[in-house]
Amino acid sequence: MSKLKVSIAGGSGYTGGEVARLLLFHPNVEFKQITSERFAGKFIYKAHPNLRKVTNLKFSSLAELEPCDVLFLCLPHGNSMHGMAEFKKLAGKIIDLSGDFRLNDKEDYTKWYGGKHVLPDSLTEFVYGIPELHREEMRNTNYVSSAGCNATAAILGLYPLFKNKLVDLDRTVIEVKGGSSEGGNSPSEASHHPERNDSVRSYKPTGHRHQAEVLQELAFGEKIRVHMSMTALGIVRGALATSHVFLNHSAIQEKDIWKIYRKEYGDEPFIRIVKESTGTYRFPEPKLLIGSNYCDIGFQKDSDSNRLVIISAIDNLMKGAGGQAVQAFNIMNGFEETTALEFPGLHPI
Repeated sequence: MSKLKVSIAGGSGYTGGEVARLLLFHPNVEFKQITSERFAGKFIYKAHPNLRKVTNLKFSSLAELEPCDVLFLCLPHGNSMHGMAEFKKLAGKIIDLSGDFRLNDKEDYTKWYGGKHVLPDSLTEFVYGIPELHREEMRNTNYVSSAGCNATAAILGLYPLFKNKLVDLDRTVIEVKGGSSEGGNSPSEASHHPERNDSVRSYKPTGHRHQAEVLQELAFGEKIRVHMSMTALGIVRGALATSHVFLNHSAIQEKDIWKIYRKEYGDEPFIRIVKESTGTYRFPEPKLLIGSNYCDIGFQKDSDSNRLVIISAIDNLMKGAGGQAVQAFNIMNGFEETTALEFPGLHPI
């Protein structure tokens, strides 16, 4: 089988580096180009030192991008839609890791991103990039919009409950705690080490744009209300979503919840149900997922009410970004879904 020619536009950031790391070990990929305006002409390991002695590939400028089979867009939000016409001329298949094409509705985009979309008719061309929800659509599309990291953690945790109509639709509360890599590699006053280190900082108590993805993917044709808050932790990688829902039938027990999650996720290669009665890691823990493409999901029912707490964890740069994008790449091109994504994480770490 001939290898696919694959390139990355915007490869000097953390997400671009993660996609590059995975593609370099993908047996079906000829890694052709990676772009960066800031590092153009320099070795890729100048931005991603973990890739020393792995590759001698150099960054190109965006203007030097050549035709390829598949193009990953790891550009800042807003850049993909402005350059999409040219990107489509260069590649038959595109996976966009920005937020430009995650929402299906142009009015939703305006509400959550604070401006009009420049290509509103293209929004429905892109398949939303969580494979567990949209695998079949991915097999038959040329365009995927990779999901937001916090949205991924929340949606995967809640999806079986909403799909099977087990919860009240108007009182879902989600708290996501995330690491500093979610903010990218451009420094700011808030990311300055004395300000960020050891922090537990509530930075978006309401109105986070990833909430729009949760509303879109969990509605199933119904009107739902979701209340979402974001907290920054003094860690580098990882996102932990703690979601509170209220079961709409008092007879539902934890054993019934087990059956629902096994039905929806039992054959999923990157979903693990983590719920132990003893031990240190009884529920999902982001630390154990560093470098892996897994989403770990656990839950516990409140014995005094119909409240069910769902805990879901990911590595935000893997299942929340680069890993999930490569998973979609595999599906789009008929490869084994787990190719180049087998790393299980480390313990201890």
